[in-house]
Amino acid sequence: IDADSCPVAVRETIIRACRRTGITGIFVANRPIPGVHGYCIEMELCPTESGAADDRIVEKAEPGDIVITRDIPLAARLVEKQIAVIDDRGTLYTSENIKERLSVRDFFVSLSDNGLGMARINSYGKKELKAFADGFDRALTMLRKK
Repeated sequence: IDADSCPVAVRETIIRACRRTGITGIFVANRPIPGVHGYCIEMELCPTESGAADDRIVEKAEPGDIVITRDIPLAARLVEKQIAVIDDRGTLYTSENIKERLSVRDFFVSLSDNGLGMARINSYGKKELKAFADGFDRALTMLRKK
């Protein structure tokens, strides 16, 4: 799990699922994340350099793993390695959709860099958490079938 920007409700959902299924959840960040410890849960601290946690996730991930991140460039690197990637809203990134997502993301970054960024509304509520939980369940089911 790309833990630096993972919403608390998503972390809690992942931790419960890991404990229920016995699958190890590895949270990777460049700072300690509160509540990330215990049975089937690991916390991996990375150096504070920019991109260190992302690099560690790419290095550690193997086909058959599920990575949870909202970082689209990281997702693109992982999809290239044939890793299952979902975001905190349950969207599965695939080789079919990641290039478009990356292009849209780069477009909005370019707008922002040129002072034309739009205001962001980062609401994360029950609807978004349900979408994540459903997507995560689908990904876990896929993982168990392999």
